[in-house]
Amino acid sequence: MQILLAEDDDGVAAALVEVLYDHGHVTRRVRYGREVLTYHRSSDLLLLDLGLPDTDGLDVLRALRAVSDMSVVVLTARGDERSVVRGLRLGADDYLVKPVRLAELLARIDAVTRRNAAKSASPVRTARAGDVEVDLDARRVRVAGAEIELTTKEFDILAVLAGRAGTAVSREQLLDEVWGDARHAVSRSLDVHLTQLRGKLRRPELLTTIRGFGYRFGDLGNED
Repeated sequence: MQILLAEDDDGVAAALVEVLYDHGHVTRRVRYGREVLTYHRSSDLLLLDLGLPDTDGLDVLRALRAVSDMSVVVLTARGDERSVVRGLRLGADDYLVKPVRLAELLARIDAVTRRNAAKSASPVRTARAGDVEVDLDARRVRVAGAEIELTTKEFDILAVLAGRAGTAVSREQLLDEVWGDARHAVSRSLDVHLTQLRGKLRRPELLTTIRGFGYRFGDLGNED
């Protein structure tokens, strides 16, 4: 498994990287919160310290959850109830207080991984809304039985929304998944591609704008 470790203490980081390596995990260690948002896409799980030098780890978690549902285990010296509750409510899958026993950490990582793998075991590969069908594997779109030609970016945007049919997707998550980094993507480009996409699909109600948040594809999606 590819693990991203956000930890500013060199000694702690070195010990964790070593034990994770011994148990078959490849670990990228970063020191700053901003690096989490740069490297999260190439990782399966994040070990997140809250006491990072550039920003509070809870703020990092909040920003990450706007663009990603990757597994997150908080690993911190901050053990007060308020921090634990905030961390879990902001989307951490687990919360461990230092010093932690390494065997327990490994067991918690395995448990989080199993839970999240079970959630995504049967992803939607074809999404439908009305007479619109989006084949995510073949990258093919049909409207009323007729195939519609889309550009790569147009299909990528549609695939993110159709893959979560009926669920609201934030602008930040769209930018992150289609352009690779929500912070550096050009937000205006998304608006232009969405306008073109809606024009080609000729179904204005298919892609709903959720004011102040993002977008939603159709009302429901069916799995093949």
